Amino acid sequence: MSSRTSVLLEELTWREVEAALETGTRTVVVAVGSVEQHGPHLPLIMDALCGDELARRIAARLGDALAAPTIRPGCSGHHMEFPGTITIPPETLMELIRSYCRSLDEHGFEHVVLVPTHGGNFGPVNAVAPEIAREIDANVIALADLDENMALMNEGLREAGVAYEEPVIHAGAAETAIVLAVNEGLVRTDELAVGYEGEVSASRLLSRGFKAVTETGVLGDPREGTAEAGEAILERITTAYVDRIEAERDAA
Repeated sequence: MSSRTSVLLEELTWREVEAALETGTRTVVVAVGSVEQHGPHLPLIMDALCGDELARRIAARLGDALAAPTIRPGCSGHHMEFPGTITIPPETLMELIRSYCRSLDEHGFEHVVLVPTHGGNFGPVNAVAPEIAREIDANVIALADLDENMALMNEGLREAGVAYEEPVIHAGAAETAIVLAVNEGLVRTDELAVGYEGEVSASRLLSRGFKAVTETGVLGDPREGTAEAGEAILERITTAYVDRIEAERDAA
């Protein structure tokens, strides 16, 4: 892939991307994040930060892939009662994803992997992926099962010895753990406090908005998160997604 070792598309020159394509790089990973509230203790960029890290890890693990710049912001209307959140309509996000895929397809990538890291983006990704697949030559792989994603996060917590289960994940133990693992300095440790821990469904949160459920924007207990758990979560998701990508590439 040229003398450069980075798997980040944005850090390469056009000649380095051209060389990568000529020497066997056929897959590109596109994370779909957000800019939205994550409680008083996590930055607005949490989902995009997670997307950056997952795309980088997945591309590196595959060995013949690049990570495109993470799409941000996303569909975050259910967080708009919290200052700083930026949201775009689902149709805008879908058109942006379509433009990404068309561009990457035109350059010669044969597999485009879509990795949503914000709950509100899973629906739009699942809706638009089959449409894009019919429009371009590249194989579109959408890793957009929200239940699976949250299950992998909870598995990572358990693997790291955190005996805490989050039925719906947002700004609690799992996401705090991820930020601690990726950029610990972004966690406001003096603001860590338990959020809403009652029964709640993702559909209710999307329809009513987070403020109707949690005054702080937090679900669960972020105090349970650790850097070790964050690393375990990232590795769990990376391994599961790489296995899926390799299987779908082989089947294409």
